[in-house]
Amino acid sequence: MKRFLNILAVALVSFMFMATSSYSKEVKVGVVLPMTGLVAAFGQSAWKGIELAQSMEPTAKDGTKIHLTLLDNKGTKVGTANAVSKLISSNHVKTLIGAITSSDTMAGAPIAERHHIPMISSSATNPLVTKGTKYISRACFIDPFQGAVAAKYVYNNLHKKTATVMIERDQDYSVGLAHAFIKAFKKLGGKVVSVAFFQSTDQDYSAQISTIKAKNPEVIYMPSYYQEIALFCRQARQYGLNQPVLAGDGAEADALIKIGGKAVNGVTFTTHFDPHAAATPLTTKFVNLYNKKYKQNPDAMAALGADAYFIVLNAVSKAGGYKATPKKINYYIRHTKNFKGVTGVININPKTGNAIKSAVIRKVVNGKFVYVTTVNP
Repeated sequence: MKRFLNILAVALVSFMFMATSSYSKEVKVGVVLPMTGLVAAFGQSAWKGIELAQSMEPTAKDGTKIHLTLLDNKGTKVGTANAVSKLISSNHVKTLIGAITSSDTMAGAPIAERHHIPMISSSATNPLVTKGTKYISRACFIDPFQGAVAAKYVYNNLHKKTATVMIERDQDYSVGLAHAFIKAFKKLGGKVVSVAFFQSTDQDYSAQISTIKAKNPEVIYMPSYYQEIALFCRQARQYGLNQPVLAGDGAEADALIKIGGKAVNGVTFTTHFDPHAAATPLTTKFVNLYNKKYKQNPDAMAALGADAYFIVLNAVSKAGGYKATPKKINYYIRHTKNFKGVTGVININPKTGNAIKSAVIRKVVNGKFVYVTTVNP
């Protein structure tokens, strides 16, 4: 009997060791996205991309499992700060993916920075997101590049020399991108005839439309998010404004077309990805799997979410798998070089945390997003 109990004890210890060892071979990654709220379409799309990317490559090279914990920031700064704090203090994550918008990301970034936890945003394009940080990076290009691409397209391709710029004053993304466009457009020889301000909560754009009609610009540049652009376009067309409307990557969501209808036909925007412009082998594989699972093409947010995941996975692998420290993971995130992601080839500047990559221009044509061209950095 004693011998049997000894054997049982050894077996139990071995089982517990194996279970503990198996459990420990994982890296916890926190994900902060707006699954509800004003920009929920962005968060939901990014999460689809992240989930699909994990199903494609669930483990690091040494077999370490990537354990994802998603928290909804509701598209708010307070929600982001709370989510980041909880993931670090309670969930003990080694790295973070998020948030979506620049304002929200900047609300969570100081917390991650203070705890020396690497945080990579898939789509926060404002330069201030990473300025002066050591642990904050991004998988997307920054607004000075995006704004310059839009300005060159307006001036050189559309041959338009005057513009009105619509600025969403309570969104860092809109303010930063607007200034980037204005600077680049003026440098090319263009003239900004008026600047109109609005708030995220505005429902009536009649005052701004009156100003635009009086100035009669050749184009309207509105670096905002899909809801505001759709609502503005509907009202603008009703009041007889027929100028081309251009925007940034915040325009890209199916909801733009659902809300705006025919009024958003012709809206042209800079973005990160087009499923028909295959950039790498991973692009083709991801698009095919996404189509198979969701019966539609991935948008930029899904592709960027996937890239953020793949960049983290690559960094974890290089940093030592389950033994990786946040510091080492951060080092390899910031030293991402010639990484062939879903959205193209990605290089991250180790000093700034900013990604250097191509931009895509897309346009709404008859209720569908159509590829226009790719612009390299």
